[in-house]
Amino acid sequence: MFKRYRVIDYNFKLVVMLIAISIIGILAIGSANSEVQSKQMMGLIVGVFLMVVLSLFDYHIFLRFYWIIYFFNFGLLLLVNFIGDSSNNAQRWITIAGVRFQPSETAKILLILFYAQYIMKHKEHFNTFKNLLFMVLLFIPQWYLIYKQPDLSTSIMLIIIFCILLYAGGLNYKIIFGALAIIIPIGVILLSLILQEDQKIIKDYQQNRIMAWLHPDEYVNTEGYQQNNSKIAIGSGRLTGKGLNNNEIASVKNGNFISEPQTDFIFAVIGEELGFIGGCVVIIILMLIAIECVLVAKRAPDIEGAVICIGMATIIGFQSFMNIAVATGLMPNTGLPLPFVSYGLTSLLSLYIGMGFVLNIRLQGVRKYS
Repeated sequence: MFKRYRVIDYNFKLVVMLIAISIIGILAIGSANSEVQSKQMMGLIVGVFLMVVLSLFDYHIFLRFYWIIYFFNFGLLLLVNFIGDSSNNAQRWITIAGVRFQPSETAKILLILFYAQYIMKHKEHFNTFKNLLFMVLLFIPQWYLIYKQPDLSTSIMLIIIFCILLYAGGLNYKIIFGALAIIIPIGVILLSLILQEDQKIIKDYQQNRIMAWLHPDEYVNTEGYQQNNSKIAIGSGRLTGKGLNNNEIASVKNGNFISEPQTDFIFAVIGEELGFIGGCVVIIILMLIAIECVLVAKRAPDIEGAVICIGMATIIGFQSFMNIAVATGLMPNTGLPLPFVSYGLTSLLSLYIGMGFVLNIRLQGVRKYS
């Protein structure tokens, strides 16, 4: 279960970056909503503990139970339909033994672990139609349970993760280009249908978010209100920002022009209070963490290790881009948290658990190639 590792081989650089970005998040959360700052601090302590413990375990031990992981994940998502807590017209949380969490966040990590082992087990016939179809059929039920909560943003994120995992597993380029030739026209047609007034594909509020992004001037006081104020907040921070916990009356955050700024729009708080420099620091650290995951994948001892690292890089890279793109008006409002920065204990702990696997893969990769 445990292996002997050398301290010199431990990826302290990655650990320092993870703690640094989490501390920035805690400071920004405290400025946005001081009532939840202590919870995020506790989440950081528990998350780092779990990460360090998992980094010392051989990750292959966990992957042996990949079917248990799959059905455990499916069971959690299914429970949301029966005992889930509703908030803001969505049923995404469950409470078990007094602990309230969001299974759609843990699903990202659990699906990565499942498919990492599945891909390894079926690598000899990975590109066959039968195998790829079976992988898609395994993915659809869990994706649908998240989509119907409704959680369109996380369901889109899961599709991105799934596609990247297929690529990391060795998907044939002919299949990739063939799929793109089909998916792109379908996507264009689907988007045109979604924009129709009587469409039934997505919820009305989801359609309004897309319309507010396409026509911001028409929705500036309704669905586009938060994004518009987010851009104002980021711009008002200028180079160095107004300072954390400032009392400026003109502050967008202090004026409560952005609801729940500690979650989806935490980057607006960072932009306003830490300025362009603070925003760049956050982006650079997140980018470096994602790159480090890719570098670990290149030296992973096996394909399942590489797939896990690429999966974690995908979550951090794509989710960071989507969150910041929403805050700056480059994308419609999605509701995705900024990794390691936004308030949310389920997201934070899930990410640290995933990074624990990355650290162990790096340790084993060093042993193999040294």
